Amino acid sequence: MNLRISKKIIIIFSLLFIGAASSVFMNYRNTTTFIKIDRSLPIYCIDTKEKKIALSFDVSWGKDNTEKILETLDKYNVKATFFVVGGWIDQYPDKLKEIYKRGHEIGNHSNMHPDMTKLSREKIIQDIDIADAKIMQVTGEPTKLFRCPSGSYNDTVIEIVKETGHYCVQWDVDSVDWREEGSDLEYNRVIKNTKSGSILLFHNNAKYTPDNLPRIIEKLQSEGYKFVKVGDLIYKDNYKIDYSGKQIAN
Repeated sequence: MNLRISKKIIIIFSLLFIGAASSVFMNYRNTTTFIKIDRSLPIYCIDTKEKKIALSFDVSWGKDNTEKILETLDKYNVKATFFVVGGWIDQYPDKLKEIYKRGHEIGNHSNMHPDMTKLSREKIIQDIDIADAKIMQVTGEPTKLFRCPSGSYNDTVIEIVKETGHYCVQWDVDSVDWREEGSDLEYNRVIKNTKSGSILLFHNNAKYTPDNLPRIIEKLQSEGYKFVKVGDLIYKDNYKIDYSGKQIAN
């Protein structure tokens, strides 16, 4: 076989390999792919063409800006979801009552904000149950949503959360407001990453969030987005979760 023919064969096989590899990659990006990601994931966002998004606040410790956040949400007639820690409820039961009274959704964010990947099955269930009992005592209603402390989870944690009757919810738009890096930086980060079906994450104790919230809401509303509670955004049944944590209706 001469050198010219050998080079042609090598080129042909190289092109075939690149084509096959590209096909696999594109299928991996596609939610209908034949590739199965054998992993348990929480809900990061939902697949929808409707311009619906959800504001969520993790409520735990530090300076409490809850009242100012509630005033802003009232002003723009926006309902949000507050994931509260049991230890915070011990300090501020009246504030939890006010969040609930104003029509916002309450989610379970654990009792004392532990890293659940380091807890036994019994301890995870106990922690969730204690927080739920505290919320129930104030609002009269159990929770259906749970968010892992610090967003830390593994397959075991996700499965146990499901067993307790909760939907495990993360986020796909992180303001990273807890770092307090600057108002404009946090604002731009949120606006840039928000899309239909997004779940946005903020914290009630973050420095810039109370003043940033009005312009974030105004900007997103001007782009046609409608704010709904997480529980009204996610699918409750007949769904699957893809490799990225996106919830897709069957």
